[in-house]
Amino acid sequence: MVRHDAELGIYTRYSERGASSRLRYFLSRKSFEEAGFAPVYHPLLKDEYLKRLYEGQGKSKRLFFEAMASRLFQLAAPEKNLLIEYELLPFFPAVAELFLLRRKKFVLNFDDLVWEKYKNLPCLGHKYDTLIRKASGVIAANHLLYDRAEKLNKRVILVPTAVDLEKYRTPPLLPKKEGVLRAAWIGTPVTYRACFLPFAEIFKTVCRACPVEFLIIARADLPAVDGVPMTCVDWSEEDEAKLLASCDFGVMPLADDDFSRGKSAYKLIQYAAAGLPAVASPVGENRFFIREGINGFSPASPEEWVSAVKRLADPHLRGEMSEEMRKVSYDHSLQKYGPILTDFLKDCFA
Repeated sequence: MVRHDAELGIYTRYSERGASSRLRYFLSRKSFEEAGFAPVYHPLLKDEYLKRLYEGQGKSKRLFFEAMASRLFQLAAPEKNLLIEYELLPFFPAVAELFLLRRKKFVLNFDDLVWEKYKNLPCLGHKYDTLIRKASGVIAANHLLYDRAEKLNKRVILVPTAVDLEKYRTPPLLPKKEGVLRAAWIGTPVTYRACFLPFAEIFKTVCRACPVEFLIIARADLPAVDGVPMTCVDWSEEDEAKLLASCDFGVMPLADDDFSRGKSAYKLIQYAAAGLPAVASPVGENRFFIREGINGFSPASPEEWVSAVKRLADPHLRGEMSEEMRKVSYDHSLQKYGPILTDFLKDCFA
């Protein structure tokens, strides 16, 4: 029989199909249970909503409003301690959420600068700040989010989006081509369009200067970039580590804007677990992860991108950087942060 005070209601944005929800909540199920919690998951948006989004069909208003109605029923669940991904009800004011949470303790978990979507909406611009002030604790995935939350709440912890290192000790799925470097990019179809395609001209320049091909781990039917040798494959939880092991290095291009500065460098965490040196834009959390010339490069211009990839053609340097990435992988792992996260939650709900 589970103690009533051990029940943990986990209110995620998506099911396990959604990357952020899977990685920051569902992946920690075992850690929660080992710590004595009884996790009960309450995803907001159905898989059909996310499927349409990934296929480029846009957001479904019908599915969104159905999800909002369903969440109101979810909140009738008996759990008194809640872990919440960003917020309970998107586009509802903070006062409405706090009314629904009035008899519960709650911890908020942030891995993106979600403030951006409300900043121009008069009734919602300060929603997250208000919720953070009232929360029993706040979990932040990167330094920018931590600094923002710490000004509003005394109980804040930085927990990166962690990987299970055991999964990354795997042989490659694809054979490597002699004399050709293979660069990995992993993400969702949405972030491919938002973060990879805007760098198409830079990657064309790189490919003209270096024998390199790209492996895009997201969806097999994504639009290719003319002039960039690339293979797009479907992402799967089973194969992602094997596909990364098939590559020589990873890339994480980012625009230097407010939203990108709030990104949590999860691609770099995956590359580290797979032992891949990284070439990543010097934006946001990337700046804390990459040590220039040690475990990767941080190019800020097309010329610097070309120089970085040319240097990675040296197998000796690549091997040294691979070892450096593996050294930091534990500091971004579920093995390290599982107990840290659950101890923090116990403190918040005491």
